[in-house]
Amino acid sequence: MHHLLYELKSLTARHREGSYNTHANRQAMLWQMGEQLLAAGYNQLHVYELKGRHVNALLRQWQADGLSPATQKNRMAVLRWWAEKIGKPDLLQPTNAAYGIAQRQTVATVSKARALPGDKLVRVRNQYVRMSLELQRAFGLRREESLKIRPHQADHGESLVLQGSWTKGGRPREIPIRTPAQRDVLDRAKALVRFKEASLIPKGKTYAQQLGCYEGHCRRAGLDKMHGLRHAYAQDLFVELAGFACPAAGGPKREVLTPAQREADYDARLVISAELGHGREQITAAYLGR
Repeated sequence: MHHLLYELKSLTARHREGSYNTHANRQAMLWQMGEQLLAAGYNQLHVYELKGRHVNALLRQWQADGLSPATQKNRMAVLRWWAEKIGKPDLLQPTNAAYGIAQRQTVATVSKARALPGDKLVRVRNQYVRMSLELQRAFGLRREESLKIRPHQADHGESLVLQGSWTKGGRPREIPIRTPAQRDVLDRAKALVRFKEASLIPKGKTYAQQLGCYEGHCRRAGLDKMHGLRHAYAQDLFVELAGFACPAAGGPKREVLTPAQREADYDARLVISAELGHGREQITAAYLGR
């Protein structure tokens, strides 16, 4: 293990603020940042030597990878945490706008849905990563959920039940199994892990390590912005529930809907919000438009 990665791991071990999920995500992001800095040629860097040029190198990499403003902001928050813990709280600019990171778009004006083409999926050599991607598309799971899920425990026959320890904010939720395709994906996930207590993080690996594996395999297979699989799930489910396409996918905007369509639109959004793990109907505008 390179000394920078070891030092980042030690830093997160000494400072464990937040929930278990927050700590694990922070550790995963720092590990990835360390690997990106090493790949950029900073082989002699120690954890206490973080400087502005390292921040700029990471920003260039994230922008080249096409990361969304929201994802870049999450990583900047972790970078600020790193700087604070090494006694350099003023190393980074106080606003993300100073780095050219745009404000988050809360109402989708174009579709962010992503397909999962078979010719790219077969390039994902790791079977666990491949299965996580299929679960994301079939059930609208977040990436973290698709790694932490224990398929045998989640399968409740007619529904997929996610435990709070697998989800953002620790909120458990239930997703109906509506189609034979969903059942097929879940059954194959169960066959892959075999044991009831097993997740899609292979034995001997941590969440942070499997997250890095996931991102590496996706990048090599030409798959990017895989959060868009949740958008695709939400948009498909909207059509099924409401009977017409959502605005982000080319459907009618709210102002031209009939009263009956408005009611169907609202009811569909409530269901989708719950299935995606959000507590508010308003959040569906980011997936479906308005």
